[in-house]
Amino acid sequence: MQLKYSTNSANEDQFANQPRERTAPIPKSITPVPGYPRKLVVFKMAASKFWQVRCWVQGRTYRKSTQTQSLRVAQTFARRYYEQLLANNFKADHQTVFTSENSIAIKQIKPKYTFAAMTAQMFANEQSRVDRGEFSRASLLVLQNRFDLHILPRWASTPIEKIDYEELLKLSHFLSVSLSSTTVSQYLVGVRKVLKHAQSIGVLDKLPDFPKIKIIINPRGAFTPSEYWKIMRCARKLQGKIHPQSNQTLRDNFRLRHADNVMPKDIAWAIGFMVNSFIRPSDLKTLKHRHVEVVRHENTYLRLTLPETKSHPRPIVTLQPAVRIYLQLSKHYERERLAGPDNYLFLPHLRDRNYAHTVLSMHFNWILANTNLKKGPHGQDRSLYSLRHSSITFRLLYGQGIDLLTLARNARTSIDMINTHYASTVTAEQNIGMLQSRRSRQPTTS
Repeated sequence: MQLKYSTNSANEDQFANQPRERTAPIPKSITPVPGYPRKLVVFKMAASKFWQVRCWVQGRTYRKSTQTQSLRVAQTFARRYYEQLLANNFKADHQTVFTSENSIAIKQIKPKYTFAAMTAQMFANEQSRVDRGEFSRASLLVLQNRFDLHILPRWASTPIEKIDYEELLKLSHFLSVSLSSTTVSQYLVGVRKVLKHAQSIGVLDKLPDFPKIKIIINPRGAFTPSEYWKIMRCARKLQGKIHPQSNQTLRDNFRLRHADNVMPKDIAWAIGFMVNSFIRPSDLKTLKHRHVEVVRHENTYLRLTLPETKSHPRPIVTLQPAVRIYLQLSKHYERERLAGPDNYLFLPHLRDRNYAHTVLSMHFNWILANTNLKKGPHGQDRSLYSLRHSSITFRLLYGQGIDLLTLARNARTSIDMINTHYASTVTAEQNIGMLQSRRSRQPTTS
């Protein structure tokens, strides 16, 4: 029975009113997934506010709700769903041959499996590594985002054996236009995982040659102490002021709500906290009060028992100024009953923590624009991550007798990373006192 497209439907404002079944796709909403076969689409229907996915695999049509109203997220869901269906239908074709003894032997024939199908199996393997604690969940999400952004839209339906040196070279040229050499290399590492898996299960005879990418180190520009205080003064000065860009521009560029256009107190606290705690910007959105312990002994500091990041589960200990900042923000949010163990430290009223991170980043960029510090001395773009860079660099410059192993472990990184990315900005002149120092003569014993 045909039903009218209800005036109360979830998608009334987006699509024309048409007499259709409530579970039938709304024609104007049918959207393909870039890089994938045309049989994979997302669409909306009158019966639900969420995007739906539909695809055809092995002679059968599959449909599923994506449980999201975001087209971008729905397309990502559709990719995962389609790849998993391909992986579930992954079966080697066989043919029967007769040997001289008239016994039956089975000879495996290598079919043309798609890159998407192999990718689905690779991600299943990586998820198992996450479950075993061998690979961090954050790293897996980064890998998935990279595949969704540039790799799968390019090669999803391509037979795996067609990914040769020429295709890899084209990919590296395409990525090099907008990404750093380090990031391009990491993309190729992800592709290698897929091809290596295909080789391991017998779909590929051998791996193709990969383009050689020379890694050019361009560290994020750390701030000098005077620049840091300039940023702090600006953050406090701008508190309570409305962002100079229009509401519409902020909505279009950052999806920022009008209520979040005002510089919050949290920005100054976040800046000081990062410089005195060695944490990453991603920790700002996950850090809860239950992760923080104030320690008062010979030294006063915070012990941060953060969720594991990049396979580093150890706690972080902060410098003493971080204690004062933590107590200030705790007192502020206690009045709003937002300082409980399960409340977040920064912007705790925002439940969407990715959005909270966007708010912090956007306002920090406003501060950098006001202080003319967006670019480093060598032209590097600065961001919230530059505060972590500053935190480690300040310890290298002003920490008395600090060793790299202690610093690396506390910052949840490696000595190689500190040498390559953080210590690379430290010059001999900055430590001239240490270079010119002399050991005191030890008294002789009779």
